[in-house]
Amino acid sequence: MTAAAVRLRHTHELDAGTRGAIRRLLDGAFDDLEDDDWEHALGGVHALVTEGSDVVAHGSVVQRRLLHGGRALRAGYVEAVAVRADRRRRGLGTAVMTALEGVARRAYDVAALGATDEALPLYTGRGWQVWRGPLRALTPAGTVPTPDEAGAVLVLPLGVALDLDAPLTCDWRDGDVW
Repeated sequence: MTAAAVRLRHTHELDAGTRGAIRRLLDGAFDDLEDDDWEHALGGVHALVTEGSDVVAHGSVVQRRLLHGGRALRAGYVEAVAVRADRRRRGLGTAVMTALEGVARRAYDVAALGATDEALPLYTGRGWQVWRGPLRALTPAGTVPTPDEAGAVLVLPLGVALDLDAPLTCDWRDGDVW
């Protein structure tokens, strides 16, 4: 599978059938997908690999703000990366990530994502780095530590100097903040 098979579309360009096909893919790939998780994947650019009307691989990049070193960084946050079980190990995840990283490089200060243990080798093999410093979230109740996310938040520096041992704070959203 080559990157040429990946189509990039903004959420507003996805018809109801395509959105439904993406949601079905994600429901099949993640046992614990919640409506908030689906919401997190919307509002940005989607990388899609399709076979007919079936979406067999997907990921999206949405804009978020991350606070680091006294700055609010414009972050391309990667969400909802999934490959249908019977299409895995064929390069589709790599093709989706290549497309999303290209979007991030052209539009953001940094790329970031929250990874499952299973997906860590894919991301670290592509140069993504595990955040080592304290993680926090801006919440309606103030800034709150998120230590349970340690080891699962990764960044891809895109020209802004990052201290991976310093605190990193994400903006608020419903559901999983990272």
